Amino acid sequence: MSENQSPLVSVIISFLNEEAFLAESIESVITQTYSNWELILVDDGSTDNSTAIAKKYALSSPEKIIYLDHEKHANKGLSYSRNYGIAASKGDLIAILDADDVWLKDKLKLQVELMLANPTAAMVCEASAYWYYPWNTPTARLETIQIGTERDRLFQPLELIRALYPLSNGDAPCPSGIIIWRTPLLKHGGFESEFNGKYQLYEDQAFLHKIYLNEYVYISSACNNLYRQREGSLVKKITKDGDYDCVRRYFLEWLEKYIIQNNIREKELQRLMQKALRPYRHPERYKVKKWVRGIFTRIRKISGKHIIWPSGS
Repeated sequence: MSENQSPLVSVIISFLNEEAFLAESIESVITQTYSNWELILVDDGSTDNSTAIAKKYALSSPEKIIYLDHEKHANKGLSYSRNYGIAASKGDLIAILDADDVWLKDKLKLQVELMLANPTAAMVCEASAYWYYPWNTPTARLETIQIGTERDRLFQPLELIRALYPLSNGDAPCPSGIIIWRTPLLKHGGFESEFNGKYQLYEDQAFLHKIYLNEYVYISSACNNLYRQREGSLVKKITKDGDYDCVRRYFLEWLEKYIIQNNIREKELQRLMQKALRPYRHPERYKVKKWVRGIFTRIRKISGKHIIWPSGS
């Protein structure tokens, strides 16, 4: 890859109390075979040893690694911190790495090649290897989860909305498997800081859906990131606390507002939004339909006949 085909990639790691994993994540950037990168470490108010770890790396390689924190070492949330790091970065391309995840050595090289080979794409997303405890041992389990649609092709605006979670059933990309050009990222406002606290569960989906709605996206079958599965994760806590439906509704209503404000009119999108919001807007009607659908399913199983569910339901 020649020099003029090697755009600077700004890697953003935002972290909060990740002393157990942060060094491994940083090392996975340092060992990339693609060398034209900078690493922005954004400390979101850590109180453990991760602050010292990040500062040590920044001091050891000041031309490549930058340490940032907020005024008075405040905790501002993941989206705010990512935007803060992006604002301080200089790269034409932005790549996100979660502070407990790890990249394989060719991740940036392969994704930059895909971006250059697909000049209309604003973003490239790849599969992720779900990485189960005990990590870094021969018995560690890796489960590759492909993005839930066709792979190795370009998608037009709106196409991925119809295929991927949470408006459809296809597995969504993980943040650590994404790379995006700086210009469209900033054009669409980066990450949404209002997705904080428990609503942080959907901060990546808010970002992704703005891109899905407006830009071309390339979906790759490659898998060069390890997505660490761990106890105490946000998704597990929210599910355990019974807050999942509350958080999901918050995202859906944010997305509905975004679609209206940006005058995005498309029948299939409207249908998917109505379907997703129905359990929250019309809970009794939804329960009745769910019950009737269950009856149809049981009858079909007993009779062995194909029974058509009424249209429009």
